Amino acid sequence: MFTFAHNNLNVFDLEKSLDFYKKALGLTEQRRIVPPDGSFIIVYLTDGKTPHLLELTWLRDRTEPYNLGDNEIHLAFTADDYDKAHAMHQEMGCICFENPDMGIYFIADPDGYWLEVIPNKE
Repeated sequence: MFTFAHNNLNVFDLEKSLDFYKKALGLTEQRRIVPPDGSFIIVYLTDGKTPHLLELTWLRDRTEPYNLGDNEIHLAFTADDYDKAHAMHQEMGCICFENPDMGIYFIADPDGYWLEVIPNKE
């Protein structure tokens, strides 16, 4: 039997990404790994509700943003107040695709990763 532990995204500017995930999705840092040589930093983000974590990895020697190419993977988040979330993301200018017929939209993080926002159906 397996259970999800975390998803990883490599990021070019860690502080910019941490600010984005806090503001856009309310994710907060749970823990951080920094080796003695400082060659990378791994930050685990939590939503404070589920055990699933988002791991952001920053590599010191990375000199240019990541090329995501045709990478069409995404992470999905439910929004307790979908309309309020949509308005906030619209104000932030991070909505990259909307499908009103399906009742979903996507936001892009600073590295160009797409994050799906769906209404909470509870």
